[in-house]
Amino acid sequence: MKFHWFHLMPYPYLPDDFKERYRSVWVDVPYSLFDPVKGHHVYNEYLDELEYAERCGFDGICCNEHHSNAYGLMPSPNLIAAALARRTSRAGLVVLGNSIALYNPPLRVAEEFAMLDVISGGRLVAGFPVGTSMDTNFAYGMTPATLRERYYENHDFILQAWTNKETFHFNGKYNQVRYVNPWPRPLQQPHPPIWIPGGGSLETWDWTTEKDYVYCYLSYFGYLRGKGVMDQYWARVDELGGEFNPYRAGFLQLVCVAESDAEAERLYSEHVDYFYNRCLHVYAGFADAPGYRTLRTVKAGITAQVGAQASAQRAGLTWADFVKQGYVVAGSPESVAQQLEEVIKGLKVGHLMCLMQIGNMPREKVMYNTKLFAEKVMPKLRGIWSEYEDRWWIRPLPEEQRAKPAEWREAVGV
Repeated sequence: MKFHWFHLMPYPYLPDDFKERYRSVWVDVPYSLFDPVKGHHVYNEYLDELEYAERCGFDGICCNEHHSNAYGLMPSPNLIAAALARRTSRAGLVVLGNSIALYNPPLRVAEEFAMLDVISGGRLVAGFPVGTSMDTNFAYGMTPATLRERYYENHDFILQAWTNKETFHFNGKYNQVRYVNPWPRPLQQPHPPIWIPGGGSLETWDWTTEKDYVYCYLSYFGYLRGKGVMDQYWARVDELGGEFNPYRAGFLQLVCVAESDAEAERLYSEHVDYFYNRCLHVYAGFADAPGYRTLRTVKAGITAQVGAQASAQRAGLTWADFVKQGYVVAGSPESVAQQLEEVIKGLKVGHLMCLMQIGNMPREKVMYNTKLFAEKVMPKLRGIWSEYEDRWWIRPLPEEQRAKPAEWREAVGV
């Protein structure tokens, strides 16, 4: 079983009455709410937390891409991964990911991901999300009806750029490039592992199975509702003749660990409330542009995770409700381990993305949460799925072949 520490990098200083005064945390959230001096400290605290997660023994450290929002301050996850590439040495750099439909040409993604793979010694996991409707259709102005077609073409362009070792030309519907010859290409061959984050689109299930990629269900409804989606995913894999292997699937889960269930509520309840009532406060008109979700997905009854309907389902939920309904796995190490065993086996996932910095949770609580999980929860779950091979994980250089970044004083002999 593999565990990954996922950071959204939310802005932690939204006012208490944010939900009442402002219609959305995404797209048109007033920039007057952002303090760049506070932002300077927030970014550096968040990098500290990601680096600490590696030291605690997490397999991967995760970042992702969002635009025009206070939910996640990462318009460029590649910048975050670049900082981590020099300050970490073992963990996978799981970039979930670059919203590749937004880039014309997507050669830029191929180049930057290749740089990250080479700098890190082969530790990159390349995530290719379609992207939320807020990011793609509204913040970046992409037409919903052509978004997936553009996405598939850009994916093919990136794969050719990584695997074709000669200079070539690409002549697609959305991209025409006469000379394609990226320097560098990835260290991992033929390319880094590719993971596809998603919110339950049926087309994504088909495509990830066909391409033999990891499907990562990033759900904020928690594991109890997530099981219904993952059951459908595994049924579709079976229908398409795909291999059953838990490592071809991942799931995101909010996790809060303390010495006791009561302490977990005392420490973390305010931050869970901040996350669900401020960070996920999205105007319904931005959540699901017409044409963004395909007809098959709509007919399957898979709804958006943000917007009016999602907010209505969470309205009035207390800490006890969030825990009981599976939104949050929380409590003592023994309780969390027991709940997560149910998550892992019930959803049949080999990669668990643990969201352990939640909303406005301060650094000391984040590190306490992370340390307790690593020391008292993770060892109890490591052996799950040991009979399966993880073909979708990083292939780094052997330790003896890796560069060891020197302190600048040592490098210049001072």
